[in-house]
Amino acid sequence: MKVGITYDLKDDYIKMGYSAEESAEFDSEETISGIETSLKRLGYEVERIGNVKSLIKKLAEGSKWDLVFNIAEGMYGYGRESQVPAILDAYQIPYTFSDPMVLALTLHKGMAKNIIKSKGLHTPDFYVVKKVEDVKKINLKYPLFVKPVAEGTGKGISRKSIVNNVDELTSICRELIVKFKQPALVEEFLPGREFTVGVGGTGRNSFVMGVTEVIFSEEDNEVYGYNNKAHYEKHIKYIKPDVNDEKKCAKLALAAWKALECRDAGRVDIRYDAKANPNFIEVNPLAGLNPVHSDLPILCRQNNISFDDLIFNVIKSSIRRIKSRKIRKNFLDDYAKRLDHEYIEEMSNTDENEIIIWIENI
Repeated sequence: MKVGITYDLKDDYIKMGYSAEESAEFDSEETISGIETSLKRLGYEVERIGNVKSLIKKLAEGSKWDLVFNIAEGMYGYGRESQVPAILDAYQIPYTFSDPMVLALTLHKGMAKNIIKSKGLHTPDFYVVKKVEDVKKINLKYPLFVKPVAEGTGKGISRKSIVNNVDELTSICRELIVKFKQPALVEEFLPGREFTVGVGGTGRNSFVMGVTEVIFSEEDNEVYGYNNKAHYEKHIKYIKPDVNDEKKCAKLALAAWKALECRDAGRVDIRYDAKANPNFIEVNPLAGLNPVHSDLPILCRQNNISFDDLIFNVIKSSIRRIKSRKIRKNFLDDYAKRLDHEYIEEMSNTDENEIIIWIENI
């Protein structure tokens, strides 16, 4: 089975003159190589595609893939993460992870929280500040927490994100709106512990891969922002919580994942309020996949899930959605090579309904 990889390489954007923060969400060569190597170990033929422009060029040249492993973040607007999957949909090429609607919805944290609230799930009260004058309309309890409405990797988050009065709120909202050219999300600050939850699968097949607690150094003042994410080894510790905390976080994360209709694998960030009730903060349906440094692979390692198994679970989840008998057969053939089980090779010759049943149960 031929798998293409779509991605935005950080070094390419740095060479074009973008700053380290502007390109923070993009992937390193280490990440792309790690995914490529893992896919090859799993038995797939792999081709690097690159970003959305490279994808368009290759499609115009007639390139084809059975499946695209998509981690492209895009560059501009609320729909930037949706660009690659939208093009792949137009060409009827299947791909991993969430569809264009989900990626656009979840990138806008305010929109995602509206869905979460409509499902009766806990998330801090909030207000989206589109212009500085909107601060006067806010009726939330201080302290408040402020961040860009549609950024990741902790961009725009620092100690200044926690505000205690209207002057501080006005100042940080003005700064973020000008710098990131987008609204600011203002939430009631949650003083409790912070967790991130790895979720795999889609819909009724979704499952929690693991829960880890984010422990901050004293100097970071409990703010999981751009600086300490970039240098997490010095500022952050990830520890497995006890069973009770794990169950509470897993329950909320799984409910949020299903409510937002995310697919294949990702992360849900959760924080406790003053009464230790878990609250949804945000979801990352295109979670970082650096084999060593990214949160999702880290929490998978804590739960004895290897990087190869993480990548394989993503492929397996995406295959469940694909209607093509040929692609399903190729998947089974590659899986057979991986495990060297003769009965799997025999299954690849059965009818489509049996293939579907088999995939649902592996």
